[in-house]
Amino acid sequence: MGALEVAVRPASPYRLPRGSSDGTLRVEGGVARRLLTVAGAPVLVRAWQPAGDRVVLRAEAVDPGSLRFSRDGLAVRRALGAATAPANRAQLCTAIERMRFALGVDYDLGPFHRRFRRDPLLAPLIHRQPEFRPLRTPWPWEALASAVVKQLIEASRAALIERRIVGRWGARLGDGQRAPRDTVPAATIAGRAPAELQAMDLSAGRAVALRRLAREVVAGRVDVTDRGHDPRLLATPEIGPWTVQCLGLFGRGEMDSLPAGDLGYIKLVGHLAELGRRATVAEVEEFYAPYEPYRGLVGALTLAGLHRVIASGPPLRLAA
Repeated sequence: MGALEVAVRPASPYRLPRGSSDGTLRVEGGVARRLLTVAGAPVLVRAWQPAGDRVVLRAEAVDPGSLRFSRDGLAVRRALGAATAPANRAQLCTAIERMRFALGVDYDLGPFHRRFRRDPLLAPLIHRQPEFRPLRTPWPWEALASAVVKQLIEASRAALIERRIVGRWGARLGDGQRAPRDTVPAATIAGRAPAELQAMDLSAGRAVALRRLAREVVAGRVDVTDRGHDPRLLATPEIGPWTVQCLGLFGRGEMDSLPAGDLGYIKLVGHLAELGRRATVAEVEEFYAPYEPYRGLVGALTLAGLHRVIASGPPLRLAA
């Protein structure tokens, strides 16, 4: 099996993330692991940080026959067709590129730090977490699907739903809870009945919306990599600005995309602006407006650094 290893020197302070809520990105012993599917071929990507200014990424081709699925996932895989050849060099390069994006290795925080190093709100947060970056997804579809799951429910409950979906239909390499896993592609979700998705604890409306979005993506009617297609997403029932803003920030790396309807922001801005109540979405947008073109980055940084001032703890999800 082929492999490709690349060493990267981040342009600004960097630290590997802790892992993803759906369990597909795991970080153990200082090594991040993620199973990816690139043009149908499975690839295992690892990343580690041997020094503060150096990150190494290694992509390894995986024998497609070694993948494991649940009974339902195996039936879906057979119906959709499965890769028979391991990843080639081009696919390994793509896997490295997508993981570099997800981990934010190449994102230079220098201009952001220089602009706001004296900002009374951000300066202490930047000093405490100079390496902070929002954790992104390798593929935009993953961010969109995750946002649909997280609508209107607590983050802990959403994480359980995401893990159930991955466990039922996603690929894994080996057995056990620690086995590297991949997310569920749009083609798989597109073929599920709404009742199957509801069985994962999704509401009826969001189950229908998730399947509808998956079908739009698979049919090529929506390109989630292109923000020009966002109006079509917003025309989908159950899909509102918050969901599309999450896609922009976490799926496309748009650091100015602020999911302003998040209950975390509504409570945090109410506190920081001394409103004596929860802020409105418009007030959240007004509060973060001076930080353009970094509103999404600033929002994520303030939530991560100041969530303890919110009485109920880490942010919950309010908007669609």
